[in-house]
Amino acid sequence: MFRSLKHRNFRLFIGGQGISLTGTWMQQIAMCWLVYRLTGSALLLGTVGFLGQLPAFLFSPIAGVMADRYDKRKMLIIVQSLAMIQAFILAALVLSGKIEIWHIIAMSILLGFANAFDMPIRQSFMIEMLGGREDLSNAIALNSSIVNAARILGPSLAGILVAAVGEGLCFLLNGLSFIAVLIALYAMDIAPLNGKPRSEKLWTELKAGYSYLAATPPLLHIILLLGVVSLFGMSFQVLMPVYVKDVLHGGPKTLGFLMSVMGAGALTSTVLLASQKDPFRFLKLISTATVAFGFGLVLISQVGALAAALLGMSIVGTSIMAQLVSSNTTLQTIAEDRMRGRVMAYYTMAFLGLAPFGSLYAGTLAQSLGVQRAFLIGGLICASAGAVFASRISALRNAGKL
Repeated sequence: MFRSLKHRNFRLFIGGQGISLTGTWMQQIAMCWLVYRLTGSALLLGTVGFLGQLPAFLFSPIAGVMADRYDKRKMLIIVQSLAMIQAFILAALVLSGKIEIWHIIAMSILLGFANAFDMPIRQSFMIEMLGGREDLSNAIALNSSIVNAARILGPSLAGILVAAVGEGLCFLLNGLSFIAVLIALYAMDIAPLNGKPRSEKLWTELKAGYSYLAATPPLLHIILLLGVVSLFGMSFQVLMPVYVKDVLHGGPKTLGFLMSVMGAGALTSTVLLASQKDPFRFLKLISTATVAFGFGLVLISQVGALAAALLGMSIVGTSIMAQLVSSNTTLQTIAEDRMRGRVMAYYTMAFLGLAPFGSLYAGTLAQSLGVQRAFLIGGLICASAGAVFASRISALRNAGKL
């Protein structure tokens, strides 16, 4: 289960990520609560989410080309430093009492730009930290375990801190947490797989990445399914402050508790997946997990009690992480080394790039129909998409020679 930890570079990465991601989840909860506290608007929550995630849609393909061309570690140091600066600016504005909604929008866009480059570069960097594919599926699952351990701890701490002293300290601690991942990146001893930078034009390489994806049905269908889930399902997180306040009649502690339970479910899922050695078995799991995710959203939409909401969040967390880890592992296993950065850029576009449109859609729907009906519609769409993918598994295996 822990075989990828034999690699020194990966151990450094996991250590730095564990600290940094705890701060990231603290900031995410604090940001959502801050926006809703300042505006009281579900639509503005969706709008901030839209503008903050839009750069992933616009710039991820460029990031994928750069990941296939240049030194990934150096690029990660730059984007992580940019995210750290963003957190410190937010902390200064909130702690000084000068924060306004336009500040939040501007900082969200800046962070979105950093994330647009961070995810495809970081995901395609995984194989270089390991020095090969042998332990790749295990490393992806363990990395996701760290993400979800942070998802448990971060929201809990954020809920306590926001209730006690406000959102500013969460932003400050997040800024400080980036120091750990920067130290880890500097300490790594990496032999890049890229070789010499290629001389092809950017547009030529962008087109080659799209053509490769279109010609590989398993990759294309996985990314399309992930896009549907991101657009209609993952946007529920943006609306959680509304759900907590208007349906459960709770506060920031309740929000932190719900997100932590979701993280606990996701952590359980990734720990179980870490022992899986055959990545091609993940195709069936992708469809099953997507259907379960949709069911979890439907459950949340139909209840108004905390206990039932906690059960729904546990199902949502377990299933969505199973889908993400299975999708990530299958994509990276199938993708050729020369195309990995661009494949993971499309993964980022589907996961993060479509999320802003989902946030805007969810905010508009919640404003007109209510947050519970927004969850219900999203859940039904995701469950249906998972069922369609399940019907295509045999054809995908044959097309991909899996």
